[in-house]
Amino acid sequence: MTLTLFDGEHVTSVQQFVSTVLKPPVRGIQPFYRGVSRHYEYERTLPSVFRSQAKRDHEKVLFDQLLAMNPADFSNDSTTLDKLVRMQHHSLPTRLLDITSNPLMALFFACEGNPKREGEVLVFGVQDVDVKFPDSDRASVMANLARLTPSQHAAIDTTLSREEFNESEPIKKLIHFIRQEKPYFEARINRRHVRSIMVIRGKQSNVRIRAQAGAFLLFGDGAQFSGSSKGEGILERVIKVQAEAKAKIYRELDQLNINESTVYPSLERSAAYISKRYS
Repeated sequence: MTLTLFDGEHVTSVQQFVSTVLKPPVRGIQPFYRGVSRHYEYERTLPSVFRSQAKRDHEKVLFDQLLAMNPADFSNDSTTLDKLVRMQHHSLPTRLLDITSNPLMALFFACEGNPKREGEVLVFGVQDVDVKFPDSDRASVMANLARLTPSQHAAIDTTLSREEFNESEPIKKLIHFIRQEKPYFEARINRRHVRSIMVIRGKQSNVRIRAQAGAFLLFGDGAQFSGSSKGEGILERVIKVQAEAKAKIYRELDQLNINESTVYPSLERSAAYISKRYS
């Protein structure tokens, strides 16, 4: 997938943001958004496990150790993707990047924190073919890459023929992991998928994902946005939120019932919101 960046749009109110972000729908393209409270250079479009070589090299160790230390917390997770989503929720570095289908949610995150820094809302246009639900075979392929060792990742060769690729040792190991959750899975993987980026729509059974209209960008090995305007996949533009307007926008979002209590639905966060409101 490739990325095109249109920079320079600034907003100072919810009304201005809505008029900026709403564009005529494009057939075959689905919009998604990501809010960040300050500029993070390339890291704003890169999953946390890929932001340092040390984390990248220890992805399997991170995954295995958290499962081993807290098995009961993952007892209801039937797939590797389910486990990665839970790990992401609890701040373990993963190959997932949080996004949302609700632009106002992204605006909330852009205004939350860093009051003296300019926030950003990243706007993605994703082709229908790259948007899947959690039970898709492609999601299983890409999620289970997290279970391979560094040497197995290094041995993946997408220049091989389709037959040779699927008979290679790291791909046979990947298929073994996939079949643990999908016994019927055919021993055939699309070479392109292991280096691609896709969108996974969040399970509505997760309270926070449902409240935030949450979804995820799932990254394959070495996948990143190229910045090229040629090609297909994800297009992005950035809407900047002026630092001095954050508090005002935060209050305007509260009037629309988008606040700490509704974005993070829990007794603790609701109590904090009420306490702050009347302090």
